Amino acid sequence: MKKEIEGIVDISDKKLVKRIATATGQLELSQQSIDAIKANQVKKGNVIEASTIAAIQAVKETPRIIPHCHPIPLEGCDVEWEISGTTLHCTVTVTANYKTGIEMEAITGVCAGLLCALDMVKSYEKDQHGQYPNSEISQVKIISKYKSE
Repeated sequence: MKKEIEGIVDISDKKLVKRIATATGQLELSQQSIDAIKANQVKKGNVIEASTIAAIQAVKETPRIIPHCHPIPLEGCDVEWEISGTTLHCTVTVTANYKTGIEMEAITGVCAGLLCALDMVKSYEKDQHGQYPNSEISQVKIISKYKSE
């Protein structure tokens, strides 16, 4: 039995409503990476600034990455970073007044931000075999979704 691929879901009859979505995730790093980030001594540049830009770009490009996501006229994007021990936390909040949710934009932003951070410090993370045994992106999840009525 062959299943047909569905097209984009028709949202033309839906009302414009205010939407806010927040997602979060974390990246476990070595103390050496954390120290280099805090001291702004990573060779590739400022990890927080570059990773914030990566997160924002990913939010804006979500429909190009996730096939069934609608292009949404985004109205706001906030990226927050926190370091706790050897864990780098990223939280992305996205806002829009539109017909469909923006959770995928928020979670895509988190993933891209954390990936950028890892890319920038990977030289600190490699073990003697060139592997990354202790680097881990985890706890990626949507933590809140708001939709006005």
